[in-house]
Amino acid sequence: MRIVIAPDKFKGSLPAAAVAAAITAGLRDVCPGAELVTIPVADGGEGTVDAAVAAGFERVPVTAAGPTGDPVQASYARRGGVAVVELACVCGLARLPGGRREPLTASSFGVGEVLRAALEAGARRIILGVGGSASTDGGAGLLQALGARVLDAQGEQIGPGLAVGAALRDVASLDLAGLHPALRAAVLTLAADVDNPLTGPGGAAEVYGPQKGASPAEVAVLADGLRRWAAVVAAATGADWSSAPGSGAAGGVGFAARAVLAAQSRPGIGLVLELAGFDAALAGADLVITGEGSLDRQSLAGKAPVGVARAAARRGIPVVAVAGRCTLTAAELAAAGIAAVYPLSGLEADPERCRAEAGPLLRRVGQMIARDRLAEAVIGG
Repeated sequence: MRIVIAPDKFKGSLPAAAVAAAITAGLRDVCPGAELVTIPVADGGEGTVDAAVAAGFERVPVTAAGPTGDPVQASYARRGGVAVVELACVCGLARLPGGRREPLTASSFGVGEVLRAALEAGARRIILGVGGSASTDGGAGLLQALGARVLDAQGEQIGPGLAVGAALRDVASLDLAGLHPALRAAVLTLAADVDNPLTGPGGAAEVYGPQKGASPAEVAVLADGLRRWAAVVAAATGADWSSAPGSGAAGGVGFAARAVLAAQSRPGIGLVLELAGFDAALAGADLVITGEGSLDRQSLAGKAPVGVARAAARRGIPVVAVAGRCTLTAAELAAAGIAAVYPLSGLEADPERCRAEAGPLLRRVGQMIARDRLAEAVIGG
């Protein structure tokens, strides 16, 4: 039996590699002779660099600005001329000091610093994973770190690094003359899992601002700033990207990357699976196991488990999922290509204990899956 184990992280409990290791241990308890292949995955958010490192990339440490400007120790992944840069590990929600959310003042400047470091190290194809951001700055901070000047009506630069959500209402012009010259020869791909525009009812501020701590009044401030920023960028580039699907990713980092840096956008999980050689790993597989902390309606919008399931379905390989909890119906799971789900909540009803004991619980789930597969093999002859 050949089984491919390709889970995403269990947010708040375990990174994807630890999830895969726990499931693998349970499978080995019951089927010691099985061929087990582990491929930790991510969808462009937290864990994307880890997934690239697990796929054979080198981890490169970088010191950069966190979401509120304090320096943080981050990293990107590199293999030859390809680099994987993850916003979440630099200036994502998890990097907020003390976990205190700062919707009006958080910036994407730090991820621009990491991208610049990758360029200066020789990377010419860069995959930018943008999930999990703490800011709604339209990507202005990202551009500043790469040499752009974001100016007010007096021609003074806002920042650098301070062209944050609240300040965008004062932006008057964008000077792109100083953009890093290496960008001209680089190909940038945006790894995202959302298709929201930058502005409007489904925009970055309106939909994701509250998740980043914004009150209704602060959402209005952020939305005003993004509209102003969109007009300024359109004037500088000659094109309006504010309504393009995916421009609202990461508080507008998707907008800046596409409008100014000519980035192409692709589903994050598809890029990660490509980097990991997932299609080749499926050869001869009898089963694929995937999962994440919560299987819910958001999972159906292109999150990692569904991306894994669809890739396996193209090969006719059955897929089961593990999750901390699952709120999807059997019909929804089947439509996503998932034959069965094993929620940890079925083994431990207390959510806190479930998170704290995720490793041992996942090992038990691995044992359950192995026994179920063996039983099916016997029944099927």
